[in-house]
Amino acid sequence: MSPLKFGRGGASTVTAESLRAHADALDQALQSGGGDLDPTKAGEARAVLTKVTERGRHSASHTVVAFAGATGSGKSSLFNAVVGANIATIGARRPTTSTPTAAIWGAEPAGDLLDWLEVGARHHVADDAGSPLEGLVLLDLPDFDSRESANRAEAERVLERVDVFVWVTDPQKYADARLHDDYVAAMRHYDAVTLVVLNQADRLTESQLAQCLADLKRLLERDGLVKAQVLATSARTKLGVPELRARLAAAVEGANAARTRLDADVRTSADQLRTDVADSEVGVSEETTRALIDALGRAAGIPAVVDAVARDYRREAIAATGWPFTRWLVKLRPAPLRRLRLEPGERPPAEITDADIRRSVGRSSLPVATPAARAAVDLAARRLADTAAAGLPRRWAETIAAAALPRQDRLADDLDQAIMTTPLRGHRPLWWAVFRFLQFLGALAVVAGLIWLLVIMAFGWLQLPDLPLPHLGPFALPFVLLAGGLLLGWLLALLSRWLAGVGARRHARRAERRLHAAIEQVVAAVILDPVRAVLARHRATRERLDAART
Repeated sequence: MSPLKFGRGGASTVTAESLRAHADALDQALQSGGGDLDPTKAGEARAVLTKVTERGRHSASHTVVAFAGATGSGKSSLFNAVVGANIATIGARRPTTSTPTAAIWGAEPAGDLLDWLEVGARHHVADDAGSPLEGLVLLDLPDFDSRESANRAEAERVLERVDVFVWVTDPQKYADARLHDDYVAAMRHYDAVTLVVLNQADRLTESQLAQCLADLKRLLERDGLVKAQVLATSARTKLGVPELRARLAAAVEGANAARTRLDADVRTSADQLRTDVADSEVGVSEETTRALIDALGRAAGIPAVVDAVARDYRREAIAATGWPFTRWLVKLRPAPLRRLRLEPGERPPAEITDADIRRSVGRSSLPVATPAARAAVDLAARRLADTAAAGLPRRWAETIAAAALPRQDRLADDLDQAIMTTPLRGHRPLWWAVFRFLQFLGALAVVAGLIWLLVIMAFGWLQLPDLPLPHLGPFALPFVLLAGGLLLGWLLALLSRWLAGVGARRHARRAERRLHAAIEQVVAAVILDPVRAVLARHRATRERLDAART
C-alpha cells in the first residue's frame, strides 16, 4: 500500500501560491455575491478564509494529525501504541477522553500552534533526533458520538483546524451512519489528507478482515473519497502500527498537509456556494426592454406631449404665416407646450445638474399616470426582470426584480425631468419667412388699394376734380390692389395651414423619437444598468467560485 501523497486528490502538491489563489478567488466571490449568497454558507466560507490566514501564522513546520473515532473504537489505545507510551487515558467500562491530548515529535516549539488549537494536554515524545515523525503533532480527540454533548462539540471544534484526519473505526461500527453521513461524506475533497483505520483487526479472521476492508472501501467510495487509504490495525497486537507510523511520517514529510487540508476547505466552501449561482445568465432581452420603454412613455405622458408639439407647431406656423390682420387672434389662444410647462424658454441651461433642474424647474404639468398605465409599467418591468433572471437562484432573481422595480416617485421624477429637458422645437422652416413676406406684400396691396379707393370717394364727396384712375384691363387699379391682396392673403393662409399640418406631423414624429430616446436613457440608468450590474455580479461570482474549486 502506497504512502500518503498530500496533494489535490493525491495527484499534485498544493503550493502556497495555489492555496492563496484559491482563497483569493473565494474571497472575491463572497464580495461579489454579497447578500445573494446563502448567509450560512457565506459565513462558513469566511470562517475558512480566516482559518487559512490564522493557520499560516502558526508553525508551518508542524503537521497536525487527529485520531477521531466513535465510542469503543480503541482510538486512545491506538494513539498510545503509536506514541509508545500510555499518554491517553483509557477507560475500562466507558470512554474517558473528554479533552484533546497532544503528542509532539521534534524539538521545535509548537506552543503557539497548540494554543491556537486550544489543546492543553501536551506530551513531547522523546524520539531520537532526525526521527521521520519529527514535526508531527498527534491529537487524540473525544469521541464524536459521545453521550456528552460537550465532548462531541470539542471533537468537532478541533477537527475544523487539524491538517490530517485519521478516522479510527472497528469491525462493529465501520458502517455506522454517523461516521459516513455526518463526517466522511461531507469531506470528498479531503481524500488526500484522510486515512481510515480499521482497528481491533485481531478480533477477525483473515477472510473476515478482507471482507470488512473491502466493504469499508466500498462505503468510502460511495461517500466520494475514492482515493482515501484504508489500513487494518490492532492496538493490542501492534498489527499495522508500524505501517501507520510510516503513513504519519509521509504526512509530515514536506510539511504540505496543512496547505492540502486548507485547500480542501476552500474548495469545499466554493462547492457549497456554487449551488447558489447558476451556470449562465440570460441577460436583458431587447423585446422586454422595448416594451418597458413604450409602457413608461405612455405613463409619462409622451402621447400628450407629442400632440402638444404638433398643435404648438401649427399655432406657431399660423402665427408666422397667417394673414397679418388676423394672426394676432392666434396669440389669444394658450400655447399647448406652455400649458404643460414644456416651453423651451422655461427650461434651464443644459449645463446645470439634475438637482438644479429639480430646484429651478420643478415638475411639468403633465397629467399623473393613470392606474392602468402604472399597472402596465409594473407588468413590463416584471417581465423584463423575469426574462433577465431566468434560471437564476431565488435570491439573485429577487435582487433583479428589485432592481427592475425602483421607487415609483423616483422613476416618475426622472421621467418628468427627461421630458422637460428634451428639445421639442426645431429651427423655423424657410417657407415661414417666404410666406410671411408674401403676406406682407398682400397686406400692403390691400392697404394701398383701400386708401386709394377712399381718397377717390373723398374727392367725389367733396366734388373735387376727378383723380386719374389707371385701369388694369376692365378693373380699376385700386380695386385690383384691394381684391388681389385679399385673395392672395386668403390663398396663402389656406396653403400655410396645409403646410403647417404636414410640418406638424413631421415635427411631432421627430419630437416623439427624441422623447423615446430620453425615456430610454432613464430606463438604462434607473433599471437596465442596475439589472445588468446584478447579472455582472452573478457572472463574476460564478467565475470566481469555479476558480476557487479547480
